[in-house]
Amino acid sequence: MKFMVQMNVKKGPYQMEGWSQEDIKRMVGFMNKVNADLKAAGQFVVAEGLVGPDEARLVKANEDGSPSVTDGPFAESKEFIAGFWIIEVKDANDAYRFAAKVSLCPGPGGKPLHMPLEVRAVGQAPA
Repeated sequence: MKFMVQMNVKKGPYQMEGWSQEDIKRMVGFMNKVNADLKAAGQFVVAEGLVGPDEARLVKANEDGSPSVTDGPFAESKEFIAGFWIIEVKDANDAYRFAAKVSLCPGPGGKPLHMPLEVRAVGQAPA
């Protein structure tokens, strides 16, 4: 089964603003190891970090089909998506264990962040 594990962060200074270089290196090393472990287990599909909401755009089609582009849809949001993984695991419990592992990502001073992650099964198109 495929699952999306989504990392949401509070609106405000984006991601690691104010973190020491050592803290950033520790966090990046942790995430690289998480991804390497997924790849070694054959469970990695894709993982990406996203730019801040100030760079997001909302797009819809005009009457002639051309794009209408405005600033991102985050004005009222208190949180935004900072990154995600698509993983392929046996069942939801495996996805939950993975999310719990990522939740322990080190933050400032190496202290685990205990951040919440959203876990959602990837849906199948109707046949």
